[in-house]
Amino acid sequence: MKIWVPSQAAADVLADLPGVECAVFDGTGAPPDGLEEVEVWVPALIPFGDLANLIPRMTKLRLVQTISAGVDPYLPHIPEGVTLCNARGVHDAGTAEWAVGAMIAVLREFPHFVTEQREGVWAYRFTETLADSTVLILGYGSIGEAVERRLAGFEVAEIIRVARSARPGVHGQEELPRLLPRADVVVLLVPATSGTAGMVDAEFLARMKDGAVLVNAARGGVVDTDALLAELTAGRLRAAVDVTAPEPLPPGHPLWSAPGIMITPHVAGSTPASQRRALKLIRSQILRYLSGEPLRNVITGSY
Repeated sequence: MKIWVPSQAAADVLADLPGVECAVFDGTGAPPDGLEEVEVWVPALIPFGDLANLIPRMTKLRLVQTISAGVDPYLPHIPEGVTLCNARGVHDAGTAEWAVGAMIAVLREFPHFVTEQREGVWAYRFTETLADSTVLILGYGSIGEAVERRLAGFEVAEIIRVARSARPGVHGQEELPRLLPRADVVVLLVPATSGTAGMVDAEFLARMKDGAVLVNAARGGVVDTDALLAELTAGRLRAAVDVTAPEPLPPGHPLWSAPGIMITPHVAGSTPASQRRALKLIRSQILRYLSGEPLRNVITGSY
């Protein structure tokens, strides 16, 4: 069985499996020989740009196992008879850790103090804190649960959980208009879908309370960049974003210099822990596939 994997480390964790032939393809350069024989493809974390041309030529393809939680680049191109699985759980720890760190950094004004340090200025000031605050988690799945676990020690007054559909302890997305004004921090963890594209628009942001913090660990396209820029420029809201639209954010883009925002270059889930868990998932899924056991994290319909 021929498998494409994104790294030599991934090939190494499958090296002892009989009948498995691995080729490393990280999405850059020309694809390896034998494209028509590939049965399982584990794409690189950064999606390959020419999926519409590549996948139809993979005539023996039966499984695409991403190492990302998001699968939006692949969904339009997966043909009938091919199973698509994501990496739910692999990046939970890193993304949740980034989200909580970003909240603290913005509330405690760490970027401001770093600037003051560079200039040799000792400027004492009060800052806000997570203690006694209300945090709204929008997109309450496994990463949302991981964020809540990490908030447990920070004496947060209330956590408001919101998902696409209501369930016990979790509000439905239709309740957002009345919930947003209560939150000091709004954390975005929704997947990129047609239903979430641009959902954080001017109306959404206007419902957030003055001084609230928007934390985007989802996808850049979830947020209307112009609407966010307007709120930041007015000084009414603050933000921490690991994802942007466009992405990468080009030099000179006004978001770089907007007041009250902290930007990181899509690194939330890029940690050694995520790498270890991705390799463990790859091996586990291939073993399941070879033995005919049910696969984990199968994407069916909307996700």
